[in-house]
Amino acid sequence: MTTTDVHGRELRYFVTVAEELHFTRAAERLYVSQPALSKQIRALERQLGGPLFLRDRQGVTLTPTGAALLPHALRMLAVWDEGRAAVERSLADQHATLTIGMSTSPGRGGLLPAIRSRFTESHPEANIRLRQVSWDDPTAGLADASTDVAFVWLPLPDAHRYTYTVVAEEPRLVALPETHPLAAAPEIDFTRDLLTEPFLALPEAAGPLRDYWLATESRDGVPPRIGAEVASTEETYEALVAGLGVVLVATGNAPLITLGGVVTRPVRGIEPSRYVLAHRTDDQRPLPRAYAQACQQVTARTKRSGTA
Repeated sequence: MTTTDVHGRELRYFVTVAEELHFTRAAERLYVSQPALSKQIRALERQLGGPLFLRDRQGVTLTPTGAALLPHALRMLAVWDEGRAAVERSLADQHATLTIGMSTSPGRGGLLPAIRSRFTESHPEANIRLRQVSWDDPTAGLADASTDVAFVWLPLPDAHRYTYTVVAEEPRLVALPETHPLAAAPEIDFTRDLLTEPFLALPEAAGPLRDYWLATESRDGVPPRIGAEVASTEETYEALVAGLGVVLVATGNAPLITLGGVVTRPVRGIEPSRYVLAHRTDDQRPLPRAYAQACQQVTARTKRSGTA
C-alpha cells in the first residue's frame, strides 16, 4: 500500500464528508457535484487500502479507519492553511509599500540610492515612498507608525522602542549670519563664545532632541536663550538671515542652510552628532527589517572603504 499520492484536496473532501456525514451537503460546501465527490472518496479509500465511510439507508458514518484518519487529516489541513497564509502574507509584503521618514535629506555621499539599490536586489516588487516629516516629530513618523523606517538624529524619545544603525557621525557646527561678530573666527569655543547667544530651537515636542541641538549637556546648568523656534530647514535659514539667533547643525546638513548670508564654523567643546536609520523594535514585517539590513550592509561597506 502506498499513500504518497494523497493530495490535500482529497483530504479536504474527506474531512468535509466526515463533518457533514452527508455526501450531498458536503458536495454543496465544496462546490463540486455529488458524483465527483463520491469518486474522489473512493479513490482515497483505494489508496489507503480500506473504507473510510459506511453508507446505508440510515446515512453515512465513519468506519474505524476513517475515525483514525480524521484527527490527522484535520491537523495536516490546518498546517497547510497556515503555510498558505504565510505565503500570501509574504507575497503581500513583497508588493507592499515601504514608507521612509526623514526630517532632512540623508544626502551624505549617495547614501539613500546605495541603500535603495541593495534593498531592491532582494525585494524588487516593493514600492518605496519617501515622507518628509516636520522637526516637531523627532522620530520622523515612527512613533505613530506613519512611517516604517526613518532617518533620524539621536537621541530618540522612548529610545527602547527603536533599533537603529548609525549611518553618519559628524561634528556639530554653528551656523550664524555672516554679519555676526563670530563669523570671522576660524573656530568657536562653545562655553566661551556661545553660552549667552540666542539660539534657534526645535519645537518643544521634539523632547530630548531639542535639548541636544541646544547642547544643554555642555552648558553647565546655564539655561539657553531661545531666539526663535524652527521646524524646518527653510524656517532655520530665514531665522538665521533675520538675525534671530545661531544654531548648531551637523556637518552633512550645513550645505542646506549655508546659502546667501549664512556661514558655519567649527565648534570646540561639544560632542559630534549621530545620524541613524531607525525602525520599531517590535515591527517584525519583512520590508522594514530588509531595509535596515541593507542599510547596515551599505554602512559597513562605506566604513571599510574609508569614506565614512
